[in-house]
Amino acid sequence: MELMKGAWRVTHPVMSRRGALRLGGLAVPALALPAVLTGCGTAAGAPSGGELRVAQTEDPSTLDPHKQGDMITMNVLINIFDTLTARDTRGRLAPRLALSWQVRSPTAWRFKLRRGVRFHNGERCDAAAVKFSIERILDPATRSPIVELRYVKSVSVVDEHTVDIHTTQHDPILPDKLSLFGGVIVPPGYIAEVGDAAFARKPVGTGPFRFVSWLRDRELRMRRHPGHFHGTPNVRELVFRPLPNPASSLAALQSGEVDLVTGLTPDAARQLSGYAGVELENHPGTRAAYLNLDTESGPLRDRRVRQALNHAVDVPLLIDAVLDGKAREVPAMVPHGTFGFDASVKPYRRSVRTARRLLAEAGHPDGFTTTLTASNTDAQVAEAISGLLDRAGIRARVELLDPGTYASRLTSDNRRALGPLYLAASSVWTLDGSSMLQSNVRSDRRQSRWTSDRADDLIDAEELSVSPEKRAKAFSELQQLMLDEAPFVSLYQQDIILARTTRAHWTPIINGALAMESAEVSR
Repeated sequence: MELMKGAWRVTHPVMSRRGALRLGGLAVPALALPAVLTGCGTAAGAPSGGELRVAQTEDPSTLDPHKQGDMITMNVLINIFDTLTARDTRGRLAPRLALSWQVRSPTAWRFKLRRGVRFHNGERCDAAAVKFSIERILDPATRSPIVELRYVKSVSVVDEHTVDIHTTQHDPILPDKLSLFGGVIVPPGYIAEVGDAAFARKPVGTGPFRFVSWLRDRELRMRRHPGHFHGTPNVRELVFRPLPNPASSLAALQSGEVDLVTGLTPDAARQLSGYAGVELENHPGTRAAYLNLDTESGPLRDRRVRQALNHAVDVPLLIDAVLDGKAREVPAMVPHGTFGFDASVKPYRRSVRTARRLLAEAGHPDGFTTTLTASNTDAQVAEAISGLLDRAGIRARVELLDPGTYASRLTSDNRRALGPLYLAASSVWTLDGSSMLQSNVRSDRRQSRWTSDRADDLIDAEELSVSPEKRAKAFSELQQLMLDEAPFVSLYQQDIILARTTRAHWTPIINGALAMESAEVSR
């Protein structure tokens, strides 16, 4: 594939989906769409004006930005709140509430703040608010799931528009980490007045949209903020609707109930293709999928078995057959477009014969039986991977969990809560490889199921080195080590797939965040 005009274009012939599935021994049923999608034609009675209605698969988990750690929630809150830094439309780090930043010492970053910014209730957004916000995340009483600020210990106010953020060790990408979750600034006065619970019910930020109302499981409504420092958004009102079923989301799009559907699977998008009044788009994304393997128990303790899985899972076939070509293979966990990606690192050669040979050498000539756990939102991919593994004699029974149960097990203290192998993905929203690896590799982190002193040293090097060259070298060595030891099966990074009506116009940035201030909607 190649990058062309902001979207991936497939440059090699793509086999038919059913033909590819037959080759893999896979059985992936087509998504059944409701009757409303069986005819063509534009939606009648669609409301006009400046209201943009966006569908996501779920409601936010909370409206308190410091008590959440998922992109579904952050996609909503990034429109109500501002962060210290941000990503521009080309994915570059850019000023937001902070106009500039610099390293003051190995353990201190200085941020110069934008003047004259106020929260939606009139409260000043200044250095005191920044200090309060970051230290609120760090306070154990907040019980924040945000992990990116692990090296931050405190914030000091230099003057009304300058703060120093102090770390226990040098954090070379702290400004990147402040572009979403850890960088959200909240109003200290308002929270002190109403308390955390009331703040979560009626959030107040500095963002381009003000909170209006939230009817759980129906809609969350916000209105544009005319006084925003980036200017007044084109959209008068922004509405988020939770539509967990892809078919119902697409039906709502064509009937005019929503203008933009996000988070589409390639299969769902394919089935909407060709309908009048509906535009399909796919853009490069960094969300990377992988299999996490339990290297400490059962057959997967043997490196040869783990290597066999990597040879057996034919990722290019998976991309063509199940993802409709709307993804790109990731050789060794670090996705294209992020710092640390090494183009010289090549993926496993896919070979069922090699996989079977390695299994026999490891004492499993007839293969073995295991369990593959996944969220039910990834059911098709999980079933397809199971079919590919079966060709090599690895009988992986798929266990599907609802997203809430899956997430709670993933973040629990029990590293085996999701079984011997599970399908996971990371958005890599910092556009730095450390976001992909931080929780998965170092042996003391919550999702790591691999113990390697060398890997721990390389994680320290890429997370803490001042020199970008040293960080890049550590990333390269770590990717090669992961290929050799095979604690994961690295899969793909999926495109961002959108469906929209012709009245809605918006281009996402590569990290996939739904910052909608640049969106336009025609009357």
